[in-house]
Amino acid sequence: MPSASEPQDVSREQIIWQVVCSIPVGHVASYSQVAELAGFKGLARFVGRTMGQLPEGSDVPWHRVLKQDGRIAFPPESNRFYYQSRLLTEEGVPVKNGRVSMSRFRWQP
Repeated sequence: MPSASEPQDVSREQIIWQVVCSIPVGHVASYSQVAELAGFKGLARFVGRTMGQLPEGSDVPWHRVLKQDGRIAFPPESNRFYYQSRLLTEEGVPVKNGRVSMSRFRWQP
């Protein structure tokens, strides 16, 4: 058993969730940006799968992660699409035709 002073193993998923939790209200990031910031450059799809594994009721702000071009990844007719659009709009990030202006709202850590 490791002592309190020894570092504990952190999963890749936890690292990704930590990066996503760092995205401030009113900003967004792309899946590829999250992957790069987490140290997993080129693993944007892994970030997407990881976001899909969030436990029910998680407070990780998954809705702030979009496709590289600012589009919401869910199909436009899905409940998740509308929910993500609503959450972003409530945070002051306008969604027009399923897309957010990445030049205006992309998080620059």
